[in-house]
Amino acid sequence: MGRGLWRVPVLVVAGVALAVALGGTVYAAGKINGRTIKVKSLPGNRLAVGSVPGNRLKPGAIKGSALAPGSITGIQIDASTLGQVPSAIHADVAESARDAETALNAANAENARTVNGYEAGCKSGTRAFAGACWQQAASQTALTAPAAATACAVQGGELPEALTLAAFSQQPGVTLEGEEWSNDIPSFTTLNSYSVTTVNPSGEVGMAVSTATRKFRCVLPLVG
Repeated sequence: MGRGLWRVPVLVVAGVALAVALGGTVYAAGKINGRTIKVKSLPGNRLAVGSVPGNRLKPGAIKGSALAPGSITGIQIDASTLGQVPSAIHADVAESARDAETALNAANAENARTVNGYEAGCKSGTRAFAGACWQQAASQTALTAPAAATACAVQGGELPEALTLAAFSQQPGVTLEGEEWSNDIPSFTTLNSYSVTTVNPSGEVGMAVSTATRKFRCVLPLVG
């Protein structure tokens, strides 16, 4: 056989093989899709990154145990899908209770510090009683009734009324020093000669001439 005739069969066989190979590739490209791939036949490490979008995954297809630590942050979580932690419920209740108690205490404190809507209180050394500020201690010096009244007026106050002083003498922590002056004048004898009511530590009411000397305490108005 000549060399020219031998080359013809070889070319024919090569051409047939090439046609078969190309035809198989075309067939594979047209026939292979997701449905023709068996379940679990492709391991995850054979998939390109980002080749499967999240919307192609069924709900619950990936369990939490399969996620790498820190792979999902709070940004990716819809907070509305999360229930409230039981301890957080108790915390809300406790916070509400504390707020309510704070508001109540504030209201009570405001009521204690106001008179007709205006802030008021008593200075140090005095205590609130009968709508005014009473000096807690009696004067250091015993004076006549007119001098005692003048001393209280200088401080912006006055001597107490007898019956109110008797009531104040019975308050806890209050002790009168002997017979203290009040501002009541029960009787006159002559001009500029009169008696003034006094109150002793037991709350008993008496009287003494205005020129006698007695200790006293002043009643001052509430301060704003």
